Amino acid sequence: MLIKLDTTGDQFLNADLKILTAFQKSGAPKGKNKKTDSPEISTDHWSDKSLKEEFNNLKAAKAFKAGKDETISFTGALGETVWVLGLGEKNEFSAEDIRKSVAKLFKNSKGKFATVAFDVPGFNSVKDEVEAARLIAESIYLTDYSFDLYKSKKSEKFEQKVFLSHTEKKNSAKAEKALASVKNICQSINVARDFINEVPNVLHSEEYAKRVEADVKKNLKGVKVKILNKAQIKKENMGLFLSVNSGSAYEPRLVHLTYEPAKATAKTKHIALVGKGITFDTGGYSLKPGASMTGMKFDMGGSATVYGAFRAAVLEKAPIKITCILAMTDNAINSMATMPDTVVAGRNGKTVEILNTDAEGRLILADALDYACDLNPHYIIDAATLTGACLVALGNQVCAILGNDDKWINEILAAAKNQDEYMWQLPIIPEWRTDIKSKVADLKNIGSPMRAGTATAAAFLEEFIKNDIKWAHLDVAGVADSQSHLPYCPANGASGLIIRSLTHLLVNGK
Repeated sequence: MLIKLDTTGDQFLNADLKILTAFQKSGAPKGKNKKTDSPEISTDHWSDKSLKEEFNNLKAAKAFKAGKDETISFTGALGETVWVLGLGEKNEFSAEDIRKSVAKLFKNSKGKFATVAFDVPGFNSVKDEVEAARLIAESIYLTDYSFDLYKSKKSEKFEQKVFLSHTEKKNSAKAEKALASVKNICQSINVARDFINEVPNVLHSEEYAKRVEADVKKNLKGVKVKILNKAQIKKENMGLFLSVNSGSAYEPRLVHLTYEPAKATAKTKHIALVGKGITFDTGGYSLKPGASMTGMKFDMGGSATVYGAFRAAVLEKAPIKITCILAMTDNAINSMATMPDTVVAGRNGKTVEILNTDAEGRLILADALDYACDLNPHYIIDAATLTGACLVALGNQVCAILGNDDKWINEILAAAKNQDEYMWQLPIIPEWRTDIKSKVADLKNIGSPMRAGTATAAAFLEEFIKNDIKWAHLDVAGVADSQSHLPYCPANGASGLIIRSLTHLLVNGK
């Protein structure tokens, strides 16, 4: 996919498809039940005045109300196709509306037109032309993703060129920088999507670690890579991590990535990202029902999310130090697999009564978080497809956030709001900390059945945070895959959500 600026208008003039917008003038009547003529619409912002004249001469234009996502199509004088998109009232058309509307337009144009030109000023409801251009490009990059690796008949490749036209020349340098940035971020999101969508008989822990290492060496210059194998993980006393891996045919892997900015000092902020990388989850001896096991290749979505954000932040030359810790194994069953009622010691010395082997993600995260704490970061964020309870509480559209510092949580929430991604804070209360205490060990790996499962899981993880480090836990169980309500995300498969929020935090956070 080629996306380029067009500051002269030449590419717009010659495009096979031209996309313009119209909006309702403020105060125009709304609603289907209004007994009124068509509301007044505005096309004054069109850069091509000849197209405006052609549009006004259309009989169909008289009935066009420019409602949000309402479209009208006509053939221009040069034989090109022209689509006009309704924005509704311009002041009510948000950045997220741009992403969604452009995604729908792009899907309809894909494979039909060799060149497509967007009249950027018409999309500038965000009051920043460079930002409008960036949002259009972001939507197209995210929408253009597909995963057909295992289909004998691949999706037909169609070389489509997209031009962002009539961008002011004075903004061209800033716009070019914005387009390069959004390309870095969207490519990183799509790398994460590829990891999540990959099948579990291929992407086991050993292969996953190799692929991350290969991507780092190819694309992330200066990033240090350290990969711990089973013997090294055992040497680190990661008993909880190893207990999950004990039924696997493959060794576990702990991937440790380090990025430092060029001008790092002892005072440079240091954030550690920790991700759950369960490449497939059977539930272990606490076996999942068959219907619940389908889709468990997505259980490494947390690790892919933090890696995608790490990758994007490195490409964007983030001004902070970032560590990325990925704990990788599957949760399988053999004669050596961990049995319910087993007691295992974690890396920090705390003992855990494993009552449910399907609550395995918190076990590998516990040791990984303790490992991350020893690196003395200022902040930690972990991400995991951790609990089905998160979907009960927040549906599959909202990411849960919990942690030990409200100021840190609010910074992350602000980043999510900036990127129009849904995130909601849930509490960790003393009663839930008590609920994960065991009668035979220090802790147990599940709380009371059917009671605040997302929060009790976070209370468990909190037990492995030390050195007064500010920590936030993201439960991405609902949002990591199959976001059919967002046209720029695949209806089935990895979404790539939350990567934009984390990248914004890492690149722009104070």
